[in-house]
Amino acid sequence: MTAVADPVTRPAGAQLAQVAVFAALIAALSLAPAVPLGGLGVPITLQTLGVALAGLCLGPWRGSAAVALYLVVGLAGLPVFAQGRAGLGVLAGPSAGYLVAFPMAALLTGAVAVWAVRRGLSRMTPLLLFGAVALSRVLVVWPVGAAGMMRALGISYPAALLADLPFWIGDAVKGVIAAVLATAVHKAFPRLLGR
Repeated sequence: MTAVADPVTRPAGAQLAQVAVFAALIAALSLAPAVPLGGLGVPITLQTLGVALAGLCLGPWRGSAAVALYLVVGLAGLPVFAQGRAGLGVLAGPSAGYLVAFPMAALLTGAVAVWAVRRGLSRMTPLLLFGAVALSRVLVVWPVGAAGMMRALGISYPAALLADLPFWIGDAVKGVIAAVLATAVHKAFPRLLGR
């Protein structure tokens, strides 16, 4: 019987595979049909669910690496962004701030997830994980995403912050789904985040 290695001591190939799988998951969720929201040019997509899952399941470093890999692939020209977009041109659009915020959001979400999961899985775990997603949404995704809209649309920063509010209901639902799925993943793979 062989012991399961910690993520810290697990072979680099296994860790790279996890990063690649979650990058592919984010890409797949990004390509699900997007819902356009007014004239903002920023659609409602499922990619934020993938970003949350990457952080919650893999922790801060591997989670943010998965998101960064997804971004590099998309910026290199593969059509993995919402509505099949790709290339450096997306950085000139209103969704650029959100894309820039995603690795930081995964980093913060992953750090809180490590803290929550290491306290032991309980009935509170999904709530703590949802809190991690909500915290990263408020501290990272909202301000950085709004800054991208402000720059691309030529509106004031307060107006951009208000323009982001319609995304909150969908993001809350995706946060609940991510927290429940991540809790199940950690129950099935209790050493995924390491000791």
